[in-house]
Amino acid sequence: MMTVEATQLAAMMEAIARRVSSKRALLNRLDAALGDGDHGTNVSAAFAAALEEIAALDQPSPSDLWLTAAKAMMNRMGGASGALFGTLFFKGVAPLRGKDRLNKSDLEAALQAGLLGVKDRGQAEVGDKTMVDALEPAVIAFASAEDFAAGWGRAAAAARRGAVSTKALVARQGRAKYLGERASGHCDPGATTVALIFEAIDDWWKEARNLSSHKL
Repeated sequence: MMTVEATQLAAMMEAIARRVSSKRALLNRLDAALGDGDHGTNVSAAFAAALEEIAALDQPSPSDLWLTAAKAMMNRMGGASGALFGTLFFKGVAPLRGKDRLNKSDLEAALQAGLLGVKDRGQAEVGDKTMVDALEPAVIAFASAEDFAAGWGRAAAAARRGAVSTKALVARQGRAKYLGERASGHCDPGATTVALIFEAIDDWWKEARNLSSHKL
């Protein structure tokens, strides 16, 4: 596939929701070590709400879907995580407006805008033990590829490496920074969620390509 339309974007969102829901307990355990222990529950509820609201839209555009996801993150997750994940999607809406089909450059622009929004809102950089540790390398890796297939694969691998790297870090931003050295030894739940998002998209893309090739 060279472009993505709204129905395919909705299918990606569904794949993300399934993956995050399946890892809800893991995300809660990671969050329990650093925060309230409800990150998995909240992010799962937010993506589930996004799917329900997307299903209720009448002939939505890609930007409609992105905005719906943004609102669900902000309204259903709550707290700092909801604000940050909401910003990730909300800042990506503008590059998608007025487009019925998205090419790789369109989604690259949306992801880059989302990354900049998250970094600005959270005042975080790579190395601070936040979702940025997975998000920034994923966005850079996606941009380095020539097509969607390679882009999602590289992004998923980079996001996972970034998420794993947070285990050894001492938090400099977010609630975990108040734990000091005690935060070391635990992966950041937000970064882990970012890795799950990109891995879900990559797996969905591979499956969609396989189905398309079998039809030929």
